[in-house]
Formats: sequence, C-alpha cells, structure tokens
Amino acid sequence: MIHCEIVTPSGKYKEFDTPILNVVTIDGQRGILPSHVPLVTILEVSKLSSVEKGEREEYAVSGGLLYFENDVAKILTDSIESKGEIDEERAIKARDRAMEYLKEKDESIDLKRAEFALKKAINRLHVKRGIY
Repeated sequence: MIHCEIVTPSGKYKEFDTPILNVVTIDGQRGILPSHVPLVTILEVSKLSSVEKGEREEYAVSGGLLYFENDVAKILTDSIESKGEIDEERAIKARDRAMEYLKEKDESIDLKRAEFALKKAINRLHVKRGIY
C-alpha cells in the first residue's frame, strides 16, 4: 500500500492508504504503485484518483508538487476538492467569469491568471461530471 498525505496552505487536507495513485504530471499521466522508484514531480491542474477502503475516489487538484519515496506520497497543492465537495454551480460561474475576462481586450486583466482560473474551473467540472 501507498500512504498518501495531501497538504494545502490551510494544513493537512487528507491522509489515506491506497494500492494505486493516479496523477497527471508535467510528463503526462502516471500510475504510482507500491515500490515505485523515488520521484519528485510537478502536478498539473488535473484529476487525481486513488482507491480508498475499496472505493475509487477522485479529486480536482489545482497543480502542485508530488514527492514519493518508500511507499509514501506527499502532495503539496494550493487547492484540492473531492468529487463530492465540488459545487457545480460555483464551478460553472467561475468558468463563465474566466471566459468573460478572456474575451475582453482590457489590458488591465491578467490573462495568465484568467487562463489558469478557466483551467481550474473546467477541471473541477470534469471531475464532478466524471468526464475524464
């Protein structure tokens, strides 16, 4: 089993054991199994999935860092929500708001920030709706 610890700026989000951890890194999708070689990598805005107590769990993660060694995975991320925690209406509003910012040609708008907000909102909707 892999022992997984997820930490956000607010503190420890969750700690659990899983036989497999599926993440999307800057190198692509990875399935991490026990005895995997040590790894430090950057996580993309994406779905993170695991099997906890026999049930598949899915999370929307806003990017971050994964450190894996000796069957312990430590994930540091700015934000993470389980499929059940995602407020679909809020995610739709965030997506629409980001799209509006991107449509405007206002130079005062930080386009990178709007693009990142759009990516996070779409990811949250995909995880909530099981689109991946």
